[in-house]
Parts: sequence; structure tokens; C-alpha cells
Amino acid sequence: MPDSLSSSKSQMKITTCSVDKGPPDANGKSMSLLINPAELSLSRKTDYGGCVPMGDTGSGKKFSKVQPDTLDFSTVFDGTGAVPIPANIELPQDVDDQLQMLSDVVYKYDSEEHEPNVVQILWGRLMFYGRLTTFNIEYSLFRPNGVALRAKATMSFDRYKNPQETALEANKLSPDLSHAVVVKDGDTLPLLCHRIYGDSRYYVDVARFNGLHAFRALKPGLLLHFPPLG
Repeated sequence: MPDSLSSSKSQMKITTCSVDKGPPDANGKSMSLLINPAELSLSRKTDYGGCVPMGDTGSGKKFSKVQPDTLDFSTVFDGTGAVPIPANIELPQDVDDQLQMLSDVVYKYDSEEHEPNVVQILWGRLMFYGRLTTFNIEYSLFRPNGVALRAKATMSFDRYKNPQETALEANKLSPDLSHAVVVKDGDTLPLLCHRIYGDSRYYVDVARFNGLHAFRALKPGLLLHFPPLG
């Protein structure tokens, strides 16, 4: 992941992926949005199973599983010409054609798997692989003949996990999975790297990934992300 991003504007790009049995490969149909989302929502949920035992003093229910991440956002489609289409984006002028192009990428069933495509959503530092779960369109402006001039599409995606990732999750300390760790008193970055990766030498990469400048003295309560080894 780059340390700094270019100040030039980038459009959110959604691309269909082939998955087979390995990681998703973004090599299919794609669409760049004319208007980037104003807001993004990334949700994570952890399930706990069983009942709280009688007389429990605060330990609560036992961990069960982590639900797939959910990504939600909205984008506006404009056919009035008020928002010029950049030269580097292939996008029809008509709103209904733009929506059909989006539908072909995120909603249209894969002909072989008979289920919605796995897509890559790429924007800035965001790279999310998922399947569409919700697709809602609201029209807000029309020509006198009823042709739509503006519409808002709201979408929700569940993160896609390939079989390899699912198998790795059986070993929750695997270095091939992402980890989120809350720093405790006495923790050091080399110690945490040794615990997760089996090698303390990755502390420089983890510090860079988390944007840490003074990482020799970690504050308890700090949330750190440990990316998978690649």
C-alpha cells in the first residue's frame, strides 16, 4: 500500500472478477463512476454463541464467528450535462444506459455460477471484494417526456471470502490473514509481530501500514492492523 496518494482525482471503479478456487481476479467488465460517493460505510459484526451462564461475572457469551464485512455507499447518475464526463471514462450520456451498465457489472447473474458476480471496488486506498446484496434506485429529475435525467443508486455489498481464506480462518493466528489488535500495557510492535507472524522483523512494515511515526512506545488501547503477509 503506498505511503502517500496522488492529489489528482480518482474515480471509484467497479470490476467483475473471476474467482475459480483462488483469490478474485479483477479481469472482467468494469465501470468507473461519474460522481464518487460522498460517504462510505464499512460495517463489521462479530457473533457470539450460546447463553450467558447463570452467575456470570462479566465474561459473557463465547465467540462464535466473524460475519463478512459489509460496504454501503450511494452514487448519483446525471444526464443533464451539468457534470461533464471525463475523457478517460467510457460512460453513456443517458441515465438509464448508465444504470444498465452498472447493473451488468454488479447485479447481472454470472452465466456459469448462476449468482451475482464477485466484484472489486477500487477507490483511493479502498480495495473491497464482494457481492451485491442490495441495489436501490431513486429517480429525482425527468424530461417532460418522462426520460430520467438524474438518479441515485444505493448499493450494499458483502465481502467475498474464497475457499482458501475460509480454510485459513480455521487457524486464527495464520500470518495469511488480517488481524486487528488492541494494544495492552507492555506490548511492543516487535513483540506483537512475533506473536502474529512468528517474526519480529516485520515491525517496520506494520508501523508504516498503520501510519505510526513513534512506534517504540505504544499507548494501551491503540488499535493496530496487521495485514496478511504477501
